[in-house]
Amino acid sequence: MAESLCNPSESLEEIMSLLKQAMEDVVMLEKTRKEDGEGGFITTWHEGAMFKAAITYDTSISARIAEKQGVTSIYTITTSKSARLEFHDVLKRLSDNKIFRVTSDGDDKFTPESSSLNMRQVTAEEWSLPA
Repeated sequence: MAESLCNPSESLEEIMSLLKQAMEDVVMLEKTRKEDGEGGFITTWHEGAMFKAAITYDTSISARIAEKQGVTSIYTITTSKSARLEFHDVLKRLSDNKIFRVTSDGDDKFTPESSSLNMRQVTAEEWSLPA
């Protein structure tokens, strides 16, 4: 008989506590373009809203195959439902200053209203700000 992934003695509150413990500070990076005076523009990035997120590296077989085919590292970002991330949003994890770019849409994967879990997930790639 298969073993359950959840310990039956763990309450929902204990499970939610583990999720909260995985959350860390991140900050949105906002792109701004200004005229350069020569007919072009200069792109700058500045820190925006700060929020909590759990960022995990995807080690599944399908993610490893994708990496071999040239896809950058794949991460899952879990936030509260109020932190709706959009395709190509850029954020920085403050613990190590690693930058991520969202590669899915926050409206695609979230817990239903009837759930006591307050979660939304997106996929992301490790990213570098363009020079």
